[in-house]
Amino acid sequence: MSHTFVIVGGGLAGAKAAEALRDGGHDGRLILLGDESELPYERPPLSKDYLRGESPREKTHALPDDFYSENDVELRLETTVDELRLDPHEVVLEGGERIPFERALIATGARPRRLGIDGAELAGVHYLRDLDDSDAIAARLGGGGHVAVIGAGWIGAEVAASARQKGLDVTLIEHADVPLERVLGREVGGIYAEIHRDHGVELLTGQGVEAFEGGDRVEAVRLADGRRVECDFVVVGVGVAPRTELAVAAGLSVDNGIVANERLETSASGVFAAGDVANAWHPFYQQRLRVEHWANALNQPATAALAMLGKAAAYDRLPYFFSDQYEVGMEYTGYATEWDQVVFRGDVERREFIAFWLRDGHVLAGMNVNVWDVTDPIKGLINSGRPVDVKALADTDVPLERLAASQ
Repeated sequence: MSHTFVIVGGGLAGAKAAEALRDGGHDGRLILLGDESELPYERPPLSKDYLRGESPREKTHALPDDFYSENDVELRLETTVDELRLDPHEVVLEGGERIPFERALIATGARPRRLGIDGAELAGVHYLRDLDDSDAIAARLGGGGHVAVIGAGWIGAEVAASARQKGLDVTLIEHADVPLERVLGREVGGIYAEIHRDHGVELLTGQGVEAFEGGDRVEAVRLADGRRVECDFVVVGVGVAPRTELAVAAGLSVDNGIVANERLETSASGVFAAGDVANAWHPFYQQRLRVEHWANALNQPATAALAMLGKAAAYDRLPYFFSDQYEVGMEYTGYATEWDQVVFRGDVERREFIAFWLRDGHVLAGMNVNVWDVTDPIKGLINSGRPVDVKALADTDVPLERLAASQ
C-alpha cells in the first residue's frame, strides 16, 4: 500500500489530479481508473465545436496522449470500480482485483438525469454526457430534419444552437419561463430567449413534457397541455446527478454530492473528492458548493493533490463557467442564487455587455457577453465584499479596472 495513490474517475478531474500529483512530487505508484475506453477528455466541446464536426476527437483530450506513459501513471481504461473500502484502504475492481492505497481521490463526475415518462426508451431519444453520446447526436445532425430539445439549460441551449448552425429545424422545450432561468434569472434568461428566437429556434417555455410518441422510433413529443411537437429525434438535457454510489456504499458523508472540506478531503481521512461529484466547503462563501462546470474539474485537482501530499491547501477560487451559442460567447464569474438587482453595462441589443447580479449593493456575480478580458476586475468587485457605486458600474466610461481597484 505504501505511497500508492488511486484516482477513481477517468475524466478531466482525474487526469489533472494525476498531473498535479506528479508535478507536486508524488513519486510512488499512481493509478488512474476510468470506466470509458477513451483517454481522459474535456466535455465542453461535446455540445459545441466537436458536436458540429469542427474539431477532431483528439483535441478533446485533457492531456497529451503520451503523458501517462511518460509520467508512469497506470491508466486503466474500461475499468469499473465495484467498491471503495476504508478499513483497510482499498478499491475493489469488477472481477475482484483489490488495490490497496494510501490516498484516494474520487472524481466520478455526474450522469444525466433521465426522464421517466412514456416513450423514454424509444430509439432516437438521446442524452449528452460522453463522446459516444456526442457522436450519436452528431450523426443525427448530419441527417438534417427536426430535433426537439428538452431542457434549456446549458447543455440544451448549446445543443439547440449547434443544431441550428447545422441547418436543422429546432424546437427547444423548457419548463421554466425563460432559458437558463435557474442560473441567470428571468431578466438575463430572457435575453437568451431572444437570441434563440432570432436564430430561428421555436422556443416553447413554461411547458412540461408528458410523453414521447412513436412506433419503433420517437416521432413526437407530447406536452403537458396536450400539444404534439413532431420531430425526427430528441435530445434531453434536464440536468445531472453526481455519481455518489461508491461513496454512499463506503459510508462517506453524502449530501448533494460527496461532502468535502476546503482541502477537498471527505469525511474519511485520506479520501478526497473533486469535480462534479464534490460538494466542498468554500472559504469565501462560508458554505458548501457543488459546481457542475469545467473550471472546477480543471482547477480543483491541484488543491486535492496538495492536500493528498500533506501540504497546505484550500480551494477558494470563485466559480467560473463559459458558454458559446451562435456568435454569442459569455463568461460567468461568481455565485448568485438570490439578488435584488441586475445591472447592465454596455449594449444589450448588440449582445456586447456585462451583467452584474447585486444584493444590498454588493456584486455577487458578473457575466461578460462578447466583452473580453474582464474576468479579473469582475473577480475584484466580488472579492472586495464592499458595496459598489451602481451608477459607475453601469457606465462604460468608467474603466472597470478602476472601479474594482477602488473597492
